[in-house]
Amino acid sequence: MAIITISRGTYTKGKEIAEKVARKLGYGCIAREAVIDASKALNVPEFKLVRALHDAPSLLDGLTYGREKFIAHYQVAFLEHLLQDNVVYHGLAGHFLLRNVSHALKVRIIADIADRIQWEMERESISEKEATRILRNDDEERRKWSLHIYGVDTNDSSLYDLIINLRRLSVEDAVDIICHAVKLDHFKTTPASQEVFKNMLLAARVKTAILDYAPDAKVHAENGIVYVQTSAPADHEDTLGKVIKKAASDVPDVVETKVYIMPIIPFGD
Repeated sequence: MAIITISRGTYTKGKEIAEKVARKLGYGCIAREAVIDASKALNVPEFKLVRALHDAPSLLDGLTYGREKFIAHYQVAFLEHLLQDNVVYHGLAGHFLLRNVSHALKVRIIADIADRIQWEMERESISEKEATRILRNDDEERRKWSLHIYGVDTNDSSLYDLIINLRRLSVEDAVDIICHAVKLDHFKTTPASQEVFKNMLLAARVKTAILDYAPDAKVHAENGIVYVQTSAPADHEDTLGKVIKKAASDVPDVVETKVYIMPIIPFGD
């Protein structure tokens, strides 16, 4: 039992590989589901959120704490979809969101630009010049999004367990490699790795529950105990602490909430 995340650029056949890996292993395969759930939570039409995710971060920047709210809601939806294991995910930031989960195999699919241009020309019936422009623009937008939202560069090889270059490998070769790798002991689900995952999900659920009160709070969970760190004016500390504890207590599986508030000292005092 494991989770596979596949990071890919435009026209690298990553979607095809993900779907074939899922079929071969008998796993589920998801991509847009988390976006749909996040769009509902943010009250933003899905098509607008999808377009924003691939064009520019202006939509989220236009929302109050848009970045923080998107990350919180997307992470909850993402983790809930993967809760049962045996899933292949190809989509936004899977490698980043599961960076501490040992039973997640993080794969990056790459291909030579010349091959990608040719694939896009054939699929879209467009010129080489147009295909090149689209690909380079899409690559840069994906990279900028990852940096803007999560602070990581998708080109950073340290984020992945496995990088597959399709220069000399076929889609079927890539599928075989991934299916072999995920069966290694390193990626087997263990009670310890499941506990890490559940703690991440609990922290993410609490984060969404307190967004309206402390959107920039850092939340960590361990064995049902939730730790919240945020800041507030000194005269609001007690009130905010009580509100956070009440909101967190309504989240299932929360045993206790510990709140640490750093006082904000007004400028000039």
